[in-house]
Amino acid sequence: MTRPVPEFPTSIGTSDPTTITLLGQDLARDLMGNVSFGELAYWLLTLERPTPQQSRLFEAVLLGLADHGFTPTAIAARLTYLSAPDAIQGALAAGLLGGGSRFLGVTEDTGRFLADVLAETGEDPSDEAGWDALAERAVAARKAAGLLVPGLGHPVHKEGDPRTPVIIRIAHEEGLYGPHLALFEAVGRIHPRILGRTLPLNGAGVSGAALADLGLPLELLRGTVLLARCAGLLGHIAEELRHPVASDIYLTVDRNATYVNPES
Repeated sequence: MTRPVPEFPTSIGTSDPTTITLLGQDLARDLMGNVSFGELAYWLLTLERPTPQQSRLFEAVLLGLADHGFTPTAIAARLTYLSAPDAIQGALAAGLLGGGSRFLGVTEDTGRFLADVLAETGEDPSDEAGWDALAERAVAARKAAGLLVPGLGHPVHKEGDPRTPVIIRIAHEEGLYGPHLALFEAVGRIHPRILGRTLPLNGAGVSGAALADLGLPLELLRGTVLLARCAGLLGHIAEELRHPVASDIYLTVDRNATYVNPES
């Protein structure tokens, strides 16, 4: 008995001896030189070609997430490259693997938090007072459960993350300001009286709100952050080639390690 050959459908890409097809377009004829990388990324994620307005907001988010200095992800990439310069993919992977709940993952966490709150309401508030009341209930519930409110606070930008107002402004300018951003801003207004302190709305959080308003699936928000951070990590590796510091980082830790007897 002959078993049927399975099919593996895809709408992403295919090729034959003379052409490459990507998203239903001829890659060489229709896309190369005509579509930016950011546009292509959005198109790949949603299977919809972005409008100029969507592209501007999406690429602003990517720019804001590309790098933030000597974060653990950048240090991991540099140290891995020091250890294995023959495998740059390992250095990039090491940096990307550090995208979790403290770094990079906040974008997804914030998007999910906002989406969950909105899903429970059924109908979006019609004015600022309504958004504030919704945010107040959501923040109070997180506090009662002993959970942090994602998107609040930053280890460096204590008085305000410079990325946040820019993304909100662009969303307004392009007609893409939606319920996730509205709720996020409301969280920023009301949280001090519930948490007892004022924290900035951080860039990772506003990025999650903006991406959710763009309609990206929540499951892909962290992947979008990693796409952006990959460029930053590659930049760190390029700088490591020009001005290496990874060896100094390693030697500083190694030479200043203090051995502690496990029985003490």
